Amino acid sequence: MADHLRHRLDDDLRTLSDELLAMGAVARAMIHDALDALVRRDSELARAVIERDHEVDRLDTELDGRAVEMILRHQPMGSDLRYLIGVIEMVTDLERIGDEAKNIAERVIVLNEEPPLKPYIDLPTMAATVERMVGEALDCLVRRDPDGALAVIYEDDVVDALQDQVQRELLTYMLDDRGAITRGLHLTFLAAHLERIGDHATNLAETTYFLVKGQNIRHTDGMRGKGGG
Repeated sequence: MADHLRHRLDDDLRTLSDELLAMGAVARAMIHDALDALVRRDSELARAVIERDHEVDRLDTELDGRAVEMILRHQPMGSDLRYLIGVIEMVTDLERIGDEAKNIAERVIVLNEEPPLKPYIDLPTMAATVERMVGEALDCLVRRDPDGALAVIYEDDVVDALQDQVQRELLTYMLDDRGAITRGLHLTFLAAHLERIGDHATNLAETTYFLVKGQNIRHTDGMRGKGGG
């Protein structure tokens, strides 16, 4: 590839990477604000999260189209082509994270119409964990850090354990008080949305590992150890 074409491709790749990180920042903020709206009982903040999903959808369309356009224009090979395909996969996961955050915000609005069922401790912890996983997976891509990506994958076990704990506790509340069933179910589904965000963060980390190492570790228990799922 001629030097000037190589420089153009490098510039386009840097721009695409910056936009991917910006999309990740929006998705992370949505997770944070959705749970903040639950804890603070702030339905206006929850509605703002729902509205922000339009921005994530827009970025999904723009970045996906830009990556495809770069493939057609530059006809890259090797690691460059692998990177562009990986970006397309990561954009899809970020869009789905935005969807899950929107789903959480919608449930928060319903929950805020009723008295709190219990103090919220494990759910904010789950949210902080998956928000951190998303950020770390993208940071590892910037740093080209496969070991860090594996650490993100292993952290999904923490999210799964927290979800199990939340579900057990909520089941106890619902069995003891029929009036708690509706709120308990909303909180159970809210925990499930957070668990799915953890799964998408795991996908981001697996893609990061693939982009850095050129090795697909999805569905490869030996590489993933105990993590993810």
